[in-house]
Parts: sequence; C-alpha cells; structure tokens
Amino acid sequence: MIQSAALTVPTPLVNRPIPIQTQWPRLGQWTYEDYLRLPEDGKRYEIIEGVLYVSNAPNYDHQFTVSKLDRLLGGYIDQHQLGVVLVAPFEVHLSDIARPVQPDVFFITRERQPRPGDKLFNGVAELIVEVISPSSTRTDRYIKFSAYERAGVREYWLADPRSRFIEVYTLLNETQEYSLHGQFGPGEQLRSVVLPELVLDVDSLFV
Repeated sequence: MIQSAALTVPTPLVNRPIPIQTQWPRLGQWTYEDYLRLPEDGKRYEIIEGVLYVSNAPNYDHQFTVSKLDRLLGGYIDQHQLGVVLVAPFEVHLSDIARPVQPDVFFITRERQPRPGDKLFNGVAELIVEVISPSSTRTDRYIKFSAYERAGVREYWLADPRSRFIEVYTLLNETQEYSLHGQFGPGEQLRSVVLPELVLDVDSLFV
C-alpha cells in the first residue's frame, strides 16, 4: 500500500519505490481524484477505504487462470444470455467503499451491464473472482473479502494457482455476511449459487 510522500512513494506491496514528483495523501485519505493523478506505468492501482493498493503485472500461472475463467465462465454467461463477464483492468466503483477496485474476473447481469464507451462500472457485480498471487494473499483474503461483503457482492471466488483450489463464498440474506459454499480442488467440479447450473472442472482452470 502507498503512504504520503513528497518525492518518493514507498510501496511495500511491490518492494520498491515509485518516483512521483508530487505530494500524496496520508494513509486512509486517498480519493478517486488522487487515483486519476497516478502514473500509467503498467501497475494496478486500487483504493479501498481510502488506502491505495498497488500490484505489479501478474505471472503466467495467474493469467492462465484468469484467461480460462474468462473463456469458460464468459462462455456460459453468453450462452444463456445472462450478461457480461469482464476482466482487469477495468474499474469497478463500490460506492464509498472502493473507488476503484479492479477485480480479476467479474460477472454483471444483462440489465446492469455497462454501455458502449463506458470507462467504469458504478455498482455491485453479481460475482467476483480474485486469483491469488504471492503478493496479493492478504489483500484478496481480507481487504477485498471485507469490501465485497460490505458492498453486497453476492458471490466471491478465491482461486489459488499454487494450491489449485477455488473457494466459493456466498452472501447470506439473513446476516449479509459471506459463508463458505464450498472449497473445490483437483479432480472436483466447482458449483455456484449465483449460477446454479454452472459446472467447471477445477483442473481445467490451472496450469
């Protein structure tokens, strides 16, 4: 995450400084306007609860899983004309909780999908998938987990290429909290609550 600095912004998530010749907000005070001033340097920037999170370009294992989810999940959504599946980088604004967040893969229903030319989606996706990288474990498992839960994302998947498991969490109507629907690993088939007829072979999603 990034904190305020005059000349250099420390970035412990990526283990090296980014030289930026300007003054930046203190931790917890970042806004979308600050985000718009960040450099276009190939990194993914996200602001959650006023804190800036930075991640480098992902590795092959990560992108393989993102690509497979995009193709298989997207194919199912297209076949049933349910909406659209998008992948990062694309901005999602979750009210004041996160502006922006850029999920690896997410599903938006047909009634709410962005219009041609839109640069962001202002609202809550039905389903979000984050593919865990070594540097993103805490962010995906705790920071984003809490943000998506509070925003009302109905289903959240955590895909881990290292363990080759996918955890599926669904939002309980009674408590508005996530409950583990299932942990699906090698040789198993993933099942979804939001998409009850969807069946994905877990082995096909990892290198």
